[in-house]
Amino acid sequence: MIHQLIRQLQKEAIPVQHSCRILSVSRSGFYEAQHRSAKPVVCKASVHLKAAFIASHQSYGSRRLVTAMASDGFHIGRYKVRSMMRKAALKPVWKRKFVHTTDSKHDLPIAANVLNRRFNPAAPNLAYVSDITYIRTGAGWLYLATVLDLYARKVIGWAMAPSMPAQLVCDALNMAIQQRQPAPGLIVHSDRGSQYASALYQDLLTEHGFVCSMSRKGNCWDNAVAERFFLNLKMERVWQRQYANHAEAKADITDYIVGFYNCKRINSALGNLSPAVYEREMAAREPIVVSGIT
Repeated sequence: MIHQLIRQLQKEAIPVQHSCRILSVSRSGFYEAQHRSAKPVVCKASVHLKAAFIASHQSYGSRRLVTAMASDGFHIGRYKVRSMMRKAALKPVWKRKFVHTTDSKHDLPIAANVLNRRFNPAAPNLAYVSDITYIRTGAGWLYLATVLDLYARKVIGWAMAPSMPAQLVCDALNMAIQQRQPAPGLIVHSDRGSQYASALYQDLLTEHGFVCSMSRKGNCWDNAVAERFFLNLKMERVWQRQYANHAEAKADITDYIVGFYNCKRINSALGNLSPAVYEREMAAREPIVVSGIT
């Protein structure tokens, strides 16, 4: 209230001595109140909003920031968050580029689309998706192959190399096998690329009793989950960096997968949980089986 009176008195050009008498305060108190009113007001919610945005590597838009803020105890609507983002100049920045990595013009056998866009299996280790993408570095292209478990959209296997032979996709799948030990019958879906149609990769699937599934010709939506992960990786990390060499890119991409995507990044398909948190929460909900043996 006193700040409003001060502003009103200043507008009317009333001398300080008269202003102090009207307000019943000392001159020092008047100047102190004037000084406090000139200080910028720090909004606690804005500070947390900026922190959440930075923690997401400047990738979260208003939807995910609403969820991130709610987890910090700030229940703010999306339009308010948008307004706060504009005021703080918080805007995800990314540039989309494209390099063709799939070579489907080959005479190798092609598998049927067994997965058929069933992207929500009822349990872990029932369906995996795999794909290859490229990463630009100062030392030339680096190719990344990944394997995701569709149940929690979690990256469970990956491999990187300066070229993309069949061994690259086999290395990524072998990493997933070592981590998860899936049972025979697992569906492993990919595009129709020559790496996935190769004898080396097909022999690996056969060895473990896995079912091969491939996208239909020219249909990227059949492998949409893997494609979406690569887009997130590039928007949220790769396109914000300039890698000097392959080693630098490998370290940063591994950090994104392990340190951010799997354990922290909010995924709307998982009820705004990260893949690791989703797996833990769903495992905790599983019914406890009581043995009938006494």
